[in-house]
Amino acid sequence: MGMKEKLHQLKLKYQGKKMAPAFNAIHTFLYSPNETTHSGSHIRAVDDLKRTMNTVIMALVPCLLFGIFNAGYQHYSAINGFPENFSVLEHFITWDNFWIGAITVLPLVIVSYGVGLAIEFVFAVIKGHEVEEGYLVTGMLVPLIVPVDTPLWMLAVAVAFGVVIGKEVFGGTGMNILNPALTIRAFLFFAYPTWMSGDKVWVHEAVERAGTADAISGETILGYLAQGNTADMTEKYDIAEMFFGFIPGSVGETSTFLILLGGLFLIFTKIASWRIMVSAVIGSLVMGLIFNGIVDAEWIPEYSKFYGLMQFDFWQHLIVGGLAFGIVYMATDPVTGSQTYKGKWIYGFLIGFLSVMIRVFNPGYPEGVFLAILLMNVFAPTIDHYVVQGNVRRRMKRLKNATILPKPSDGKTEQLKVETV
Repeated sequence: MGMKEKLHQLKLKYQGKKMAPAFNAIHTFLYSPNETTHSGSHIRAVDDLKRTMNTVIMALVPCLLFGIFNAGYQHYSAINGFPENFSVLEHFITWDNFWIGAITVLPLVIVSYGVGLAIEFVFAVIKGHEVEEGYLVTGMLVPLIVPVDTPLWMLAVAVAFGVVIGKEVFGGTGMNILNPALTIRAFLFFAYPTWMSGDKVWVHEAVERAGTADAISGETILGYLAQGNTADMTEKYDIAEMFFGFIPGSVGETSTFLILLGGLFLIFTKIASWRIMVSAVIGSLVMGLIFNGIVDAEWIPEYSKFYGLMQFDFWQHLIVGGLAFGIVYMATDPVTGSQTYKGKWIYGFLIGFLSVMIRVFNPGYPEGVFLAILLMNVFAPTIDHYVVQGNVRRRMKRLKNATILPKPSDGKTEQLKVETV
């Protein structure tokens, strides 16, 4: 008797018991459910919600592994200086970098999953329903969108808030109106702002060394631009480093290259909407071009606090900060995003447009993607409503334009002529 059969027998034995939902969650996580419908037409497949979530996690794993090595690389580079003649194998993929990243990033993952799943199991047992799989992706997203040295207790409090207030109060997975991972990130930003911004939180031990002789800094590219230090930024980082991710930032948001591969994988597997991704990119490029045009027209002086981010090349906004990560992994959330085809284009465009706008006009915290996505989560149902109503009006108009031709004298059957709009 195989493991699957043994688990199935245990499931039948404890069916209806108080802890049955918790056991079923583990059972169906390891194996596809063995229940099938008994009537009506249906398609038999193993791509249930857990498999869908696991596919997204597979797309996130490269970002996690890169973030582990990058945490160590940024730490040692801040202490010893960035290496000359940089080599990935010699300076990046090293045991020292991996060890620093492992002891800082993996605890974030453990706390995120531990606290979040514990709350999910408790709600499932109390309510008597199956454990919902939505947190499988949220638990991976959360440690990738926070600074590397975020205190674990702080993360635990934020996860508890995000799961309970951001999801369970709305009815659980599929009922929430806000992306749970971004709800957690927003809670951290507003409750503990000093740990979510500045030039110390992005590099391991930078906060601990502050004010000492061994102090180090880990200013992000957006931080340099917000302060108007464009020369320092261009001297320290080039386009290739920005694109491949060898820069300070949140754990999993720095490598646009890996995020792009993950996005293509999600599109190929039909998990994420390419319409939202493409329209969000277009929206961010349009807003960036508008700001570049304002600078070129000399409508804003160089001493303005907005000048540094406005003059930043419009397309480079996509390869720094969390914009690319948010577009690929969070804006495409099927629960909180728009559902109609036209709505997805509008929804994605506004996310990209607002992300760059908030980034520029909020130099104290020069990042706007998570605020833009949360804002559009709220408006997604409204967008879909007006798209659907527009379709209804067009069909009603076509119906009104339908005319009945008079019956011909030769006795032929009556014809219907429809003037399409």
